[in-house]
Amino acid sequence: MTNYEIADHFALLSKLMDIHGEDSFRTKSYSIAAYNIERLPGEAAEMDDATLASMKGIGASTAKRIRELLNTGKLQALEDMLARTPPGILDMLKIKGLGPKKIAVIWMELGIESLGELEYACNENRLVSLKGFGAKTQESVLQNIAYMKQNAGFYLWAEAEAIAGAMLQQLQARYPGNTFALTGDVRRQCETVEHIAIVTDVPAATLSVAFGDTEGVTVSHDDEALMTVTIPGQPKLHFHFTDAERFYRTLFETTGSEAFMTAFKEKYTLPDAPASEDEIFTANGLPVIPAMMRETAEVLQQPQSTFEGIIVPGDIKGIIHSHSKWSDGVHTLEQMAIAARDAGLEYLVISDHSQTAVYADGLKPERVAEQHQEIDALNARLAPFRIFKSIESDILGDGSLDYADSVLATFDLVIASVHSNLKMTEEKAMERVLRAIRNPYTTILGHPTGRLLLSRKGYPLDHKTIIDACKEHDVVIEINAHPRRLDMDWRWIAYAQERGVLLSVDPDAHSIEGYRDTYYGVMVAQKGGLLRQNNLSSYTRAELEAFLEKNKEKRKG
Repeated sequence: MTNYEIADHFALLSKLMDIHGEDSFRTKSYSIAAYNIERLPGEAAEMDDATLASMKGIGASTAKRIRELLNTGKLQALEDMLARTPPGILDMLKIKGLGPKKIAVIWMELGIESLGELEYACNENRLVSLKGFGAKTQESVLQNIAYMKQNAGFYLWAEAEAIAGAMLQQLQARYPGNTFALTGDVRRQCETVEHIAIVTDVPAATLSVAFGDTEGVTVSHDDEALMTVTIPGQPKLHFHFTDAERFYRTLFETTGSEAFMTAFKEKYTLPDAPASEDEIFTANGLPVIPAMMRETAEVLQQPQSTFEGIIVPGDIKGIIHSHSKWSDGVHTLEQMAIAARDAGLEYLVISDHSQTAVYADGLKPERVAEQHQEIDALNARLAPFRIFKSIESDILGDGSLDYADSVLATFDLVIASVHSNLKMTEEKAMERVLRAIRNPYTTILGHPTGRLLLSRKGYPLDHKTIIDACKEHDVVIEINAHPRRLDMDWRWIAYAQERGVLLSVDPDAHSIEGYRDTYYGVMVAQKGGLLRQNNLSSYTRAELEAFLEKNKEKRKG
């Protein structure tokens, strides 16, 4: 069990205790424990009791409960609380803007115990009569329920890819003489997926028996060429059956989106038994279109140059956008730098949270100066590896950044991001973000829409206007690589490149392990056809230094 999974148990216990009106001190202690568990310097499962109890913010009592969870898979206090709580209350906790106290009011005063009842009550205008509620809250609840229903049954690509990879390994080991290949949404590297699709030449009857032997697993046949396997807690598996001769034709047909395949079949022909997918394209006089880009009809009209030089994970030369213990990161600045260097990277852009982010221990100006002293000392010791001085500066409600120009001038680069008051009209969001883009100290616009996939819509932006403004003011746009963000959306990469706007695949890492998220950013950037030369984090250290030197000229204007 990972630290994040352990922390989730403690956080849920805290929320349920709050809903039930338990002692506020005990309730808060579990919430604080969850926060501290997430930030442990190592996995709790690998620590002995004494080491665990000695960790900052843990102590003997919390360590004992962590051990209980690791040994039994359960936290008895949480099990007791769950037994007293209708299952629908847990669903309500997923609604943005509904905290434990408001859920308690809805449950206790209206007797509502499920999302369906809550949706009905909102439609009947019943929430507005409750203390602490209003028409805006009620409308927000309705919108969030609709969003949850729309995304029910979907998984992040990062989650699905890991499961799919393990499944392919197991199947290939069991059937070494046969062929398996990922297809569909997972192969196209879509941000979220509903199921995992696999093409195989194993006979349907053979594979059906193999899965049928597993407890809890159900197998259904949609037709003779398609089988669905349902495994509890995982995306459904769709198996497309074919023979060895038609394997690549089936793979091609099941990979492309409906729009892509409809356009292809209207104008081009499919060989009956191609020796590869490449042969399908060359037989029709087309450039070979990578699987992840087979989304739209328009991609069939793109020249060969569109698909040359697309970014790959090995193109990343440094980590841009990361957080250390100076704010809300898990590791020290030195640990973050050494880990990046040892991974073969050339630089680290440390961008801890700014002073407005009190919740993340954001840096006041005096702490900024202290951090810069540490960076100077580390750079002298770690050269030629370099740590660049940066900050993730909050974009305030009026679009200004949350430091005086005299402080902003001390950074090598500034990442400007919105973190608060996310519920905005498009007019307000545009006004706020455009003013930040016009700020001469803004180098990168961080996670432009603030979205969290499957959890929260981003605030509405006119992407073309934002991209045009970034071009005018020489601002880089981030592709935040966290699997829950992947923001800017890949659908705007082509327009950004057309306008000559630099993008930057950044992990937003809050730990050394967070560097791995760069991979997910690269995968989604490939969908938009991002070229390595148009990605800032693909710059070498020397190239980044030259870019930043030139970029500083705009501060003088």
